[in-house]
Amino acid sequence: MLLRNIPLFANLSDSELAQISAEASLKQYPRNKVILSEGEKSDSLYAIVAGKVKVLISDEDGKEIILAILGPGEFFGEMSLIDNQPRSATVISMESSSFNVISHGDFMRCLTGNPQIARTILQTMAKRLREADKKIESLALLDVYGRVARTLLELAKKQDGKLVVSQNLSQQDIANMVGASREMVNRILKDLAHGGYIKVESKHIVINETLPSSL
Repeated sequence: MLLRNIPLFANLSDSELAQISAEASLKQYPRNKVILSEGEKSDSLYAIVAGKVKVLISDEDGKEIILAILGPGEFFGEMSLIDNQPRSATVISMESSSFNVISHGDFMRCLTGNPQIARTILQTMAKRLREADKKIESLALLDVYGRVARTLLELAKKQDGKLVVSQNLSQQDIANMVGASREMVNRILKDLAHGGYIKVESKHIVINETLPSSL
């Protein structure tokens, strides 16, 4: 994927793109590799070329909560570039992935001369803040059944007239997204399948009807 195909850089001139491309390094990671660790110092932005990553935080007991799943064209690491603070989350590859990695200096020079990039950064951060607010609301107000249903609907995309969760998620991944045990998620998915609300096709979850919010 060329940098121009990444929305963050879509409005740069050819010369600006060429300058960033010359400085950016391409990094590749296998599946289940830690790319960034929560709390570490870092000075790079990662633009996803191929693959998929999960962004998560951990509590003192090591329990994980998945905040987001990102794919090609999306980026992460921008917060530490802006406020020079340690990484706020851990990022792990969910499959073999590659990234254009841009240093702090190159990023800031690009940001200074291109207000559109600043606007895109702000829009992305606002979107992620809204998603975090929705997750907090779900954890506070919905039971586990409702959180699983909402998460599946948020992840699903239209494919050939069907709502499909195309991410290859394990039950543990879903559990980490909704703040529940894998066993509870397993039971809820079985209930949804038994009720005809979902089915699994080629390892992907297909949503057949509007999901119920509780048992």
